[in-house]
Amino acid sequence: MAELATIARPYAEALFQSSTNDLGGTSQWLDALAVVAGNEQLRQFADNPNVGSQQVFDVVSDVARVQLPTAGQNFLRIVIDNGRLAALPEIAHQFREMKNAQTGSSDAIVYSAFPIAAEQLRSVAQALEKRFGRKLNLTVQEDPSLIGGIRVVAGDEVLDTSVKARLEQMKVALTA
Repeated sequence: MAELATIARPYAEALFQSSTNDLGGTSQWLDALAVVAGNEQLRQFADNPNVGSQQVFDVVSDVARVQLPTAGQNFLRIVIDNGRLAALPEIAHQFREMKNAQTGSSDAIVYSAFPIAAEQLRSVAQALEKRFGRKLNLTVQEDPSLIGGIRVVAGDEVLDTSVKARLEQMKVALTA
């Protein structure tokens, strides 16, 4: 969806430039707003001509359940006033990419069949950072279909050490 990316780019760049002092904090509230803006029902509410921009602002900020700083409130008002609420998830994505480029890190998702304890996640993070050669911002998601092990997706790189993947490899070897 190139059009949405094109719309989102100036917003993400402006927000990135204005928040260089607190990229982590900005990223947190922006991600919370992006999750809310990704809701189809909310976007339908926002697109209703009978609903004012202040009402949309109130609903989004209440549902986000995050304390927006003044800069965050102003940013949300601009996005709503310009009718760009649907672009907010893409704005957050592009902001994260700029933040990662500056810090030399990457976002990565760790899929696990079971919950991962905090100390285990730290050791997994260290091993993965050594393997991928960069700092990783890990997000953990449970996927019981893996049976065991983990599957890591960092950008376009995938490391799959799950039992499901090993069973698939054995199946291919046996049927070949």
